[in-house]
Amino acid sequence: MEVDSSFGPIDIAISGLRAQGKQIEVISSNVANARTTDGGKGEPYRRLEAAFKSDGDLGGVRLDKILTDTSDFLRVLAPGNPLADEDGYLAMPNVNLPVEMMNLTVATRVYQANVAILKRYQQMVETTLELLR
Repeated sequence: MEVDSSFGPIDIAISGLRAQGKQIEVISSNVANARTTDGGKGEPYRRLEAAFKSDGDLGGVRLDKILTDTSDFLRVLAPGNPLADEDGYLAMPNVNLPVEMMNLTVATRVYQANVAILKRYQQMVETTLELLR
């Protein structure tokens, strides 16, 4: 009898956990810097996005790269602010908090789904071991 040494469901679920963990870190960075008017280089913080890549046919997923959102900054009228332009507008980060909260909800649900897979797999193994006793 040949034993398959690959743990397909476990590997896929763990890769999903890792990927969504990184996604949650990126979202947390965006939320934390939503009001940062000087993110370096003389401009406000730019929103980040996580890009994922497949690990082959059924090998799971991994973080490919973290992309910078190049959309326009928000402009807020703040004539007394020293960082405001000559018209009195202050450039604010291109972070939209409701969108970030939606993304966080999705990432959390995917993370929970992968945890549920690991729990079900553990229950199957425990039941199998119990039947073999």
